[in-house]
Amino acid sequence: MRHLGPNWYAVVMGTAIVAGAGAGLPFRVPGLTLVWALSLAMLTVLAAARAAHWRRHRDQARAHLLDPAVAPFYGCMSMAFLAVGIGTLTVGKDLIGEGAAVPLAWALYAIGTATGLVVAVGIPYLMVVRHQVAPGTASPVWLLPVVAPMVSATLGALLVPHLPAGQPREAMLLGSYALFGMSLLAVLVMLPVVFARLVHEGPLPLVLTPALFLVLGPLGQSTTAVNKLADVAPGAVGAPYAGALNAFAVVYGVPVTGFALMWLALAAAMVVRAARSGMPFAMTWWAFTFPVGTCVTGAQGLARHTGLTAFSWLACGLYALLVAAWLVAGVHTVRGLLSGRLLAAPR
Repeated sequence: MRHLGPNWYAVVMGTAIVAGAGAGLPFRVPGLTLVWALSLAMLTVLAAARAAHWRRHRDQARAHLLDPAVAPFYGCMSMAFLAVGIGTLTVGKDLIGEGAAVPLAWALYAIGTATGLVVAVGIPYLMVVRHQVAPGTASPVWLLPVVAPMVSATLGALLVPHLPAGQPREAMLLGSYALFGMSLLAVLVMLPVVFARLVHEGPLPLVLTPALFLVLGPLGQSTTAVNKLADVAPGAVGAPYAGALNAFAVVYGVPVTGFALMWLALAAAMVVRAARSGMPFAMTWWAFTFPVGTCVTGAQGLARHTGLTAFSWLACGLYALLVAAWLVAGVHTVRGLLSGRLLAAPR
């Protein structure tokens, strides 16, 4: 357990998004409740293992936190709790009932949001004052700590109807928009640095190439968030604002989805290039799952608000890609665990 890092939360995220994204498709996908239950079980086991890691291997845990290549993955911890929380309200309620699903979602929201806010501030702070970041080493992994509040905004939208009408709902809605803005502006600061590194330093190392898919995360998640928030706005704020927020969901979401598709093509081309050069399996392959899943849910939201079946078809195509990526990454991860390679000391 000594080398169990925070990057393992990506497995939970990738599994939870398969269940959550599948619930919004125009056809029924069998087994989603089982996938959600699997993600909840994974989260429980991993959270316990990480707590034990901090107790028994505190020196290694601190080393992870002070390593600029590992510390950003603490953003995955927050997003794992939140992704399972989203799945709880969209899929899990069919298995455990709404009476149990809502309190569980609130608990996951509280943990995920609190840790996400700490990470969104703490990791950039460490990058500035403690980490020794060499020039030209910017990576899409840097986006992970600042994307977590965007996932909180999405789960917050789902929880709005479960609050009393009036100020509680309005506060939750506007607070979620504040989390959306916090994350979006931080991402806009980070993205130019990441792209500049690619242009000036060339492609990422082979093992890190799948991380290019992480850029899809804030794009798809922000589109998902504004559409989910627009869905619940009429029950939380007055008509002028509710109408404006519905319009904003489309005006914002469509251009961002266009950019996401462009980046998907670019990242896929880079991955094909790396695969031809012998790209080995690593935990970075889980970057093929959750970010693509957020684009699925973003397309679903746009389909609801525009009525265009093209967005429904886009969601279906991206979901097929998500499931294929989840199966491939999952099989390789199980093999790596059974062989002990994935938990061995880094070379």
